[in-house]
Amino acid sequence: MKLRVKGASLRLRLTQGEMQTLAGGGTVEERVPFVSGEFRYRLRRASVAHLEAEYGPRGLEVRVPEELARNWCDTDLVTLTHEQPVPDGTLRITLEKDFACLAPRRGEDESDQFPNPGSPGGCA
Repeated sequence: MKLRVKGASLRLRLTQGEMQTLAGGGTVEERVPFVSGEFRYRLRRASVAHLEAEYGPRGLEVRVPEELARNWCDTDLVTLTHEQPVPDGTLRITLEKDFACLAPRRGEDESDQFPNPGSPGGCA
């Protein structure tokens, strides 16, 4: 799972295997090691009304409503998005299926990415 943070927006991109984990009701988690500890971020299905994110001592957690997660995992739907009210405005949360790049990149393993719709033989 990839995490992109830019200003007041979060974007998580999931591979096919991570989508299968989420579809099975599991939690997808990544850890980034630092000298002083680690940063954790996770995505999980939950009984919530909308996509929501929370940052605390255990790291960043993004929660996706159960029914929305099932629909996203079981269809060709690519993107989920929601703007969460926060004290200084809104936080934009985006979840996406991670597509393989059109041009191969050295050192990148894209074997678990979704086929890119723009590539020859890609999905429509």
